[in-house]
Amino acid sequence: MTTEIVTISPIDGRIVVRRECASPAAITQVLTRARAAQPEWKRMPLAQRAALVGRAVDALVANKEAIARELTLQMGRPIRYAGGEVDGFENRARHMIAIAQESLADVVPTAATGFVRFIRREALGVVLVVAPWNYPLLTAVNAIVPALLAGNTVLLKHSAQTPLVAERLAEAFAQAGLPPGVFQIIQTTHDDTCRMIASPEVDFVCFTGSVAGGVAVEKAAAGRFIGVGLELGACDPAYVRADADIAHAVDSLVDGAFFNSGQSCCGIQRLYVHQSVYGEFIERAAALARQYVLGDPLDPATTLGPLVRTSAAAEVRSVVADAIGKGAHGLVDPRAFGLDNGATAYMAPQILTGVDHGMRIMADECFGPVCGVMPVASDEQAIALMNDSQYGLSAALYTRDAAAAVRIGEQVDTGTLFMNRCDYLDPALAWTGIKNSGRGATLSSIGFEHLTRPKSFHLKTIL
Repeated sequence: MTTEIVTISPIDGRIVVRRECASPAAITQVLTRARAAQPEWKRMPLAQRAALVGRAVDALVANKEAIARELTLQMGRPIRYAGGEVDGFENRARHMIAIAQESLADVVPTAATGFVRFIRREALGVVLVVAPWNYPLLTAVNAIVPALLAGNTVLLKHSAQTPLVAERLAEAFAQAGLPPGVFQIIQTTHDDTCRMIASPEVDFVCFTGSVAGGVAVEKAAAGRFIGVGLELGACDPAYVRADADIAHAVDSLVDGAFFNSGQSCCGIQRLYVHQSVYGEFIERAAALARQYVLGDPLDPATTLGPLVRTSAAAEVRSVVADAIGKGAHGLVDPRAFGLDNGATAYMAPQILTGVDHGMRIMADECFGPVCGVMPVASDEQAIALMNDSQYGLSAALYTRDAAAAVRIGEQVDTGTLFMNRCDYLDPALAWTGIKNSGRGATLSSIGFEHLTRPKSFHLKTIL
């Protein structure tokens, strides 16, 4: 029996799209095609591969308006922001194209008389990319573009919530003229995805998703000795020092907590504010949160859309209830947001004070527009609290003192340390996590290292 995915819009519960999952025979065909296409793609000069990938980026960007609307329908992001996903895709893709020649160049050690020695970066083979719905283009581009540039063929298994994104990518690469089999999309069940990971045709897996999903990927790959790149959950912290520009910190952190309805792996969830500026901070933050417009994301006036599904909103509400039940206080009255009736995917933003690390909001990933704020007395206390987490994806510091930011940052367990910004990926820097936030790295020159293997050449030229 064929399994079908049905994408339900969080806007109003309508069916956006139906797609059949691939049959076992179709999965085998896709894997075989990817394996067969890879040697020729690898032999193609890098400049030619880069030109083809660049044309695919052009083709995708040309459909920005249509893609933005489809993104909103599938996962609920306000249309006023949806086009920014295409812009971010283009920025990251073009950066990786620009640095590919240098990043993939041979590594040549100090010259030795009578020998030619170098390390070549070899493509791995077939790369399986498993992408999530929350940033469906931005998470996918991190792996797809560098993998292709490095000479790998790519299979994209996208979330059942955002299948149209995968289809738009496939159209763009086909329009660019990539050879058949070099980039393919496939929709599979979780079990079939694990079977693909376990299959001998797949040489590397790039996964973005939950910690539980990462565990499943590692189990599926166990014993195959292939690489697995994992970007998993987070509960990212921020620290506002006494010397911070409070107006800027509020604007940045409220956006970092609530953008995309808080459904961001590197969104801010835990805030630690120096006690000398704590009162001003929470007053300003609460006032700004109350200005959000919760509504139909297809309305350009809307600044806060629904969560991806009603069950997701219910889970976030349970996190808020846990905190309030343990003594926390919500600074935002949900009743001021008409669509938040407690029974749909629409949820008002919330800032919680009186929180501690015994509450889920400060300990577990909460994928919604909620954050907790605690006062701290010193840098040392802030560092200890920031590190008191099972996660370590990103952390943000707000201060006027760059030297202090580096000093504090060196003590924070995190993959990325920001100063005076948050919830952002710079393609020139490695995107990586520690602890339960995953392992491996994407973007930057380091991202290419994870999608290639070193091959040493040792040539004796004088006999």
